[in-house]
Amino acid sequence: MIIALWILNGLLALVFIGAGAMKVARPKSALAANGMAWADDFADPTVKLIGAAEVVGGIGLILPLLTGVAPILTPIAAAALTVVMVAAIAVHVRRKENPAPAVVVAVLSGV
Repeated sequence: MIIALWILNGLLALVFIGAGAMKVARPKSALAANGMAWADDFADPTVKLIGAAEVVGGIGLILPLLTGVAPILTPIAAAALTVVMVAAIAVHVRRKENPAPAVVVAVLSGV
């Protein structure tokens, strides 16, 4: 079971760190032009904050368990990322977009 946990945490960490880094590194207009139209609904600092939260949460899924320092932070990071993804679902539903990818990631991060 621990192997499944490490695999799931590793994959989720890659997803969140990659998606968050893209939001932090790219301007809002570039994100909107490349399929993230929801970014137009938010101010640039808000999009950067969402990206930073995803990066920190992704790191929080792996680093505490890997180092053995404060391993309680891993489930806290997972819960925080679940909240971020529930908010993403709400945004996609409000915009009448397909929320399925956000639902899948929210369910996986809450497991």
